[in-house]
Amino acid sequence: MTNLIRPEGPEADDFRFSRRALAVGAVGGLAFAGYAPAALARQAAPITTSDDDLTIEQTTYPAPDGFALPAYVARPNGAGPFPVVVVVSEIFGVHEYIRDVCRRLARAGYAAIAPAFFNRIEDPAPLTDMQRVQAIVAAAGYEQVMGDVSATLDWASQQLWANGDKTGITGFCWGGKVVWQACARFAQMDAGAAWYGRLAPAATVTPEQAEAGRPWPVDLAGDLKCPVIGLYGGQDRGIPVASVEAMRAALQRAGQTNSTITVYPDAPHAFHADYRDSYRATDAADGWGRLLAFFEARLKT
Repeated sequence: MTNLIRPEGPEADDFRFSRRALAVGAVGGLAFAGYAPAALARQAAPITTSDDDLTIEQTTYPAPDGFALPAYVARPNGAGPFPVVVVVSEIFGVHEYIRDVCRRLARAGYAAIAPAFFNRIEDPAPLTDMQRVQAIVAAAGYEQVMGDVSATLDWASQQLWANGDKTGITGFCWGGKVVWQACARFAQMDAGAAWYGRLAPAATVTPEQAEAGRPWPVDLAGDLKCPVIGLYGGQDRGIPVASVEAMRAALQRAGQTNSTITVYPDAPHAFHADYRDSYRATDAADGWGRLLAFFEARLKT
């Protein structure tokens, strides 16, 4: 298991391996159930959401570059139409944690769609080699990712069960940054909830890395097409509180008064990821409650 404390994967001093945890006991069973083994905690007890009374679909649809983009879809049974929520994964892609998030949203009345952004290269979910995972993630550039979000919105708009006029997006770690970017790009978005996505380049990155990561959310505050709530940890070693404060200031300057950021003072990175050591149940539950209330107001009225 790797103790992941940064949005795009670990740095050299972050590794804390326990290979035995992947082979025996409860964690071994969870790995076989589809949780990303590279981040799975030894004593993980993740939330499991039943698909009873839900409609589950694994489908593909064309991306702008012609790739058949895979996606996991969970929605309530019935004709709908249901508000749509695009779910953007962490660096491990659409593994069981992300699928469960989709089922949680479906139980709350949404049609949740999780595209597999990384699968053009390789599905990172089953991998334990973090260097390989990071290389796969790095290959998913901004324009490709935005194209995949666009394809998801287009596909959803063609489904009779989907209310294309009520669309939100949520994402975790790597996906949290994508939330800010998508809400600045697409006028179809009505609400975004970003979980600890990087807001600005880290102080340690090179100018080339900073350029490769653009556009950064801190530079997009004035372009947001809808309100976004940010949910961040005060002990996140990859996202300094200073960058959160810079984002708050950028939102204020841009007059984005409906976009807010909540910081949980004692929470680390990935505090919502209930299959990791970083999970903080109280903060995760509070953040999830804020997401549901925000989406209820923006997507169901």
